[in-house]
Parts: sequence; C-alpha cells; structure tokens
Amino acid sequence: MLESCYYKDLIEAGCDEAGRGCLAGSVYAAAVILPKDYQNEMLNDSKQLSEKKRYLLREQIERDAVAWAVGVVTPEEIDHINILNASILAMHRALDQLTVRPEAIIVDGNRFKPYHPQPSTLNPQPSLPHTCIVKGDGKYLSIAAASILAKTYRDDYMNRLAEEYPQYDWLSNKGYPTKKHRAAIREFGLTPYHRKSFNLLGDGQLEIPF
Repeated sequence: MLESCYYKDLIEAGCDEAGRGCLAGSVYAAAVILPKDYQNEMLNDSKQLSEKKRYLLREQIERDAVAWAVGVVTPEEIDHINILNASILAMHRALDQLTVRPEAIIVDGNRFKPYHPQPSTLNPQPSLPHTCIVKGDGKYLSIAAASILAKTYRDDYMNRLAEEYPQYDWLSNKGYPTKKHRAAIREFGLTPYHRKSFNLLGDGQLEIPF
C-alpha cells in the first residue's frame, strides 16, 4: 500500500514526468494534489500497470483529486535546454496550472529545481519546500497519480503523431529508441518531432539523415 503523503501538515503536490528517454515527442509532466488520507488500492507506478488500468485510474484521479494539471515541453525546447531541465520545466508548468496552490512538493527521482509560485516576477515569493524521492511513484499516492496522468496524456499525444508519421511505429514505441524506430530514422530521416540533440541512431552511428 502506497503512503498517502510525505508532508503531513501541508497541502502537497506530487509530480512526475513521462517521455524523458524518448527520441521523439514532447516530455510531459503532471502535478496532483490528492485529498488528505486518500486511498486507492489500484494506484501504483504507471510502469507497473496495464494500459487499461492506467486509463481507468486516470478517470478516478481526475474525479477525486483536489487539483491536477499537465505540463508539456516541446522537442525544440528539449534540444535547447537539455532533457533534465526540460523535465523539471514540465513539472513547473504543471504546478503553475494547479487551481489549488500547494504548500509543498514531492517529486519522483533525485533532481528538481526550487519552484516559485506564479507570478514570481511580479510578486516574488519564496520557493516551496520540495523533496525528491527515488522511485517515489511506487511509494506515494500523489506521485503515482502524477505518473499515470503524465504517461496517459503523453501516450495520447504520441498516438496522434503516429497518425501523421505511421512509419516510425509510435503507436507501439511511443517515441522510445526501439530497433524499429531507429531503422525508420535511417530509412525516412527525421520528423519535426525528433529530438535532434539525442543519439538518434544509437552508438557508432555518425550520420543522421536530416
């Protein structure tokens, strides 16, 4: 059973991202505030769930959450600021959109940058306390919920792109570096959605057909 919260006396938002290791597509992140003492025995790290369960849980999360939001950073932005900064920016963008202001943040993984509530430039505020939790999506409900929202909304996005570019097998690989995906890059070149700063053809491949 996952724990309900880390900060016992604060309004806490859980954050997670999806698509960090992909060769193509935006990186997505979600922020979720769940009710105090919320329980859902089905909730778990999105990678441990079937696609059907993820979408079922997305409906439950959106219904039950105090607030939730999804943030997106484009491939062009990823190439400009790198994927780590892009993943954190996507989480910040999700936090910006929450209709209830969190008082603390818990994040899956081991890297995060201090989050200053908007509008920080007009009314500077101290950053919210945050804690990074390795494998937090398997430990805390709000991070697990965020992982499910980030994953399913990114999957929806990649499914739409797959209709435009079916040869890259994005319906199946969602932009991750599979053999079929890399073979399609060699044969057909790059799309506007590929991350040009990534090792698109794998180790030892020097030429990329732009």
